[in-house]
Amino acid sequence: MKTIAEKTYAAFLFDMDGTLLSSIAAAERVWSAWARRHGIDVERFLPTIHGVRAADTIRRQNLRDIDLAAEVAWVERGELEDVEGVVAIDGVLDFLRSLPPKRWAIVTSATLELATRRLEAAGIARPPVMVTAEDVVRGKPHPDGFLAAAERLGVAAADCLIFEDAPAGIAAAEAAGADVMVITATHQHRLETPHKSVPHYDHLQLRVENGGQLTLLMQET
Repeated sequence: MKTIAEKTYAAFLFDMDGTLLSSIAAAERVWSAWARRHGIDVERFLPTIHGVRAADTIRRQNLRDIDLAAEVAWVERGELEDVEGVVAIDGVLDFLRSLPPKRWAIVTSATLELATRRLEAAGIARPPVMVTAEDVVRGKPHPDGFLAAAERLGVAAADCLIFEDAPAGIAAAEAAGADVMVITATHQHRLETPHKSVPHYDHLQLRVENGGQLTLLMQET
């Protein structure tokens, strides 16, 4: 095994679900129940829910005569109540603790309340900067969330490394002009991507340079 130094970045931006923590089982329990309420094929529907806002997921179903706000609230309530099995990705707690507080942020398609609930369940401390579903007009795959997080940190998005796991988030990171690291811990099937990927954070180390710049060290076998 050898350690390869990657580029130096101004900050790291992280997706949450599937990237910092695993919430797949809980999310799929709630969304399966929602889909059955509306006569939607659960097996075909579930792969579409990851990495995007609940409202966008529901809107894509083109259901007639529904109250979108009420449907989003139903899903949100279920997800807030069900955090069984929500756990941190291997190695993430030590990795995040090694980061300077003003050099990283979370950008998630979850609401602030749900994000806070899941982070607490996984034992992950909330960072000073967090961009959630309420903070953007356009969710992933649009880059708005990542651009907002970079601005709040006082850096350019192009100078950030974005950690993602889902196609919508990867597309958003690309649109923001940033480099991408794909975390595959929760993937059931291989994701074809041109970006570097690791299964979890035990394969990553961090070096903080003078001035607070971040250099990622990735172990390759």
